[in-house]
Amino acid sequence: MSNLDRSPVPSVCGGRGFVVAEPVRELLSPRRVRLGESTEVRRLLPNLGRRMIGAWAFVDHYGPDDIADEPGMQVPPHPHIGLQTVSWLHEGEVLHRDSTGSLQTIRPRELGLMTSGRAISHSEESPRSHARFLHGAQLWVALPDAHRHTEPHFEHHATLPTVTAPGLTATVILGDLDGAASPGTAYTPIVGADLALARGTDVRLPLVPDFEYGVLAMSGEVRVDGVTVLPGSMLYLGCGRAELPLHAESDAGLMLLGGEPFEEELIMWWNFVGRTQAEIEQAREDWTKGTRFGEVHGYDGAPLAAPELPATPLKPRGRMR
Repeated sequence: MSNLDRSPVPSVCGGRGFVVAEPVRELLSPRRVRLGESTEVRRLLPNLGRRMIGAWAFVDHYGPDDIADEPGMQVPPHPHIGLQTVSWLHEGEVLHRDSTGSLQTIRPRELGLMTSGRAISHSEESPRSHARFLHGAQLWVALPDAHRHTEPHFEHHATLPTVTAPGLTATVILGDLDGAASPGTAYTPIVGADLALARGTDVRLPLVPDFEYGVLAMSGEVRVDGVTVLPGSMLYLGCGRAELPLHAESDAGLMLLGGEPFEEELIMWWNFVGRTQAEIEQAREDWTKGTRFGEVHGYDGAPLAAPELPATPLKPRGRMR
């Protein structure tokens, strides 16, 4: 998914200076952003209060939207560098196309994982014949320096491992959780998991104390370590936790995001994750000239034009509050 903001604000993120090295309960409110004519997303990362959680650098939550008489998601071809995109659905379908030739329909609780590496372009759209409701999340994972120039590629995993407990099914999207490992390629110590809880469930989820964590509420009402988290909001949890208490007031869905705090300092602007202003400027120029990012075939529409760069210099400064 693209950042369609025509005046994107550069985010300086990464570094460990603002990592909370102990358990906290920091509730993050979303910013509402339009994606096309019929999709509105709630942007949780980057947030004024929190830029990253581990290597997770961008989180959009959308729906459930009734798109029975609407085109649904329509995101034209656009570029990426230096990141992975994670597409995750609870309802509906998204058709993915990219410049490596990938063409894949992603369905609920299937992993669509695109590694941009040095450069890729892609589009996302609801199929012409689509389900009534669309509900999901789109996330970006920052690539570490050693892997950010890798060859671009796309993975689709229809079957993922699960961890179960009474009233809980946890689907491991990326990384590892309680001994279960996702088949998706990860480049940093990380975890992403979809948690489905039945009403009345009380459970303690095992965590890694060295990781920092956040929980995105997708549906229902859940108390996370005693804090009520409603759909479309996120609770940042800090580090230093060996387990996480969860209580479901109703049937509910959550996403657990975590990982080792990302040490490198980054610049994130529009759809690019880089290290210097020159790198971001070059990526924008290459996209504008139609070089480097390849071509997305089959999308009915023009590619996105790059917005203008801000007048102020782009500088990586680590995590910001």
